[in-house]
Amino acid sequence: MQKAHNRWKIAAAAVGVHVSIGSIYAYSVFNRPLQDALGWDPTDTAWAFSIAILFLGLSASFLGPTVERIGPRRSALLSAALFTLGLVVSGAAVRLGWLPLFYLGYGVIAGTGIGVGYICPVSTLVKWFPDRRGLATGLAIMGFGFGSLIAGSLIQWLIAHTGLPLTFFILAALYGAVMVYSARTLAPPPQGWMQGTGSAAANAAAARRDLADLDSMEALRTARFYFLWVMLFINVTCGIAVISVASPMAQETAGLTAAAAAAMVGLMGLFNGVGRLGWASLSDFLGRPNTYTAFFVIQIAAFLALPAVSHPLLFQALIFLILTCYGGGFASIPAYIGDLFGTRRLASIHGNILTAWAAAGLAGPLIAARVRETTGSYSGMLSVFVALLAVALVCSILIQFDIRRIRRGSGLAMARG
Repeated sequence: MQKAHNRWKIAAAAVGVHVSIGSIYAYSVFNRPLQDALGWDPTDTAWAFSIAILFLGLSASFLGPTVERIGPRRSALLSAALFTLGLVVSGAAVRLGWLPLFYLGYGVIAGTGIGVGYICPVSTLVKWFPDRRGLATGLAIMGFGFGSLIAGSLIQWLIAHTGLPLTFFILAALYGAVMVYSARTLAPPPQGWMQGTGSAAANAAAARRDLADLDSMEALRTARFYFLWVMLFINVTCGIAVISVASPMAQETAGLTAAAAAAMVGLMGLFNGVGRLGWASLSDFLGRPNTYTAFFVIQIAAFLALPAVSHPLLFQALIFLILTCYGGGFASIPAYIGDLFGTRRLASIHGNILTAWAAAGLAGPLIAARVRETTGSYSGMLSVFVALLAVALVCSILIQFDIRRIRRGSGLAMARG
């Protein structure tokens, strides 16, 4: 019972880390103040966010083995050090008015810290919650989604009352304190740990439910790794594209006022976070393959319907539904990885999969803007995303065939043995 209690404390610590690094999603709050105070162009400020997402994915991939080697506590402390250092360098860059230094601080250093901080709590929670992998990862990654809701108002208040440079320094101190305190609680489960009966037999039964037990290099040699990569890439590309054009599309298609569209954008963050916990928890019962298939079926229907919807409430409901699938895709992927490849090297495999996020962070807004400029309407952009989602749906179906094939092969081998 004490161990059962401890794992919920560890889940709370994971949420603390993710809420802190999830503040990156509130970066848009900095855009106008940076442009007004320093004369930077919108493109200049936008690049800092893109660089941060790029280094998030790259660091998650390349530092995954390091996270496994040094453990969750030291990894979370490393994340805290890099993230807070990046904010401090960003504040210094703003004070000096030096854009390249801002890219280094917010993009490279803070982005690397976010990547490390993203994978270390998730891989730990999957091992603590073999009975409810989806719920556990959903809790942590929900924190990442809700980080922007907390940070947005805080950043606005700090800029108004303390100025831009000091805002970065204060954020570094606040998030550093939360992350260091959370890191002290993070720890791997005892060897042989299994919640429920607590017995070694139950633990063995949970391990047998995994399709395989592979390291990161072995996972890279399987087709299902690349199916997962493509599925996450397309899910994130379509979601980020919707986020990037939601306000003008709502005004043009459904006739929302600028104020109503801004309110909708704020609620999108809420549905993004709710979708992370809701879909990930539901995946424990539906199964991860069925959950991902549902994501793509729902989004294809929603993207097909959006151009014809002029009613403001129905339009917003479809946007919010898409955002739940976007968030749910993030939250369900670590548990899916555990199901397919085991948990022994989950941090490394998860990091490799997250390069899809880095690529989608660059591709999504670019595709949305380019198609919108070429076709002159949002319906053309949405048609492109329907085609992409159809590819993702095919991958989701193919991965299920692959799972059945491997399980049949394992069953035959056991029968012959």
